[in-house]
Amino acid sequence: MPLDHIAKRAETYKLKERVVYKMIKEYIEAKYGFKVHTAYISEVRRSLGLPMYDAPNAVEELKHPTAEKAEAIKDALRHFENIS
Repeated sequence: MPLDHIAKRAETYKLKERVVYKMIKEYIEAKYGFKVHTAYISEVRRSLGLPMYDAPNAVEELKHPTAEKAEAIKDALRHFENIS
C-alpha cells in the first residue's frame, strides 16, 4: 500500500478538535460583537442536554443568559458542530 494512501486514510480518521469555552467566546465576540460569560455557555449546554463536568467552583444560583445571548451560544455550538 503506498505511503500517501495511508496518510490520506489517516486524515479521514483524525479526531475533531476539542471545542473549549474560549473558542466559543471568541467566535461570539467576532460574529456578534458582545461577550458572553462561561456560566451562560454552561447553562445553554446544560439545557441542550450536552455532557457536563462538575466544576469545583460551582455556585448555587445559576446564571441565565438573555434570549439573544442564548441564540448566539447555540449558533456557536452549531458552528463548532457540537449540535446540529
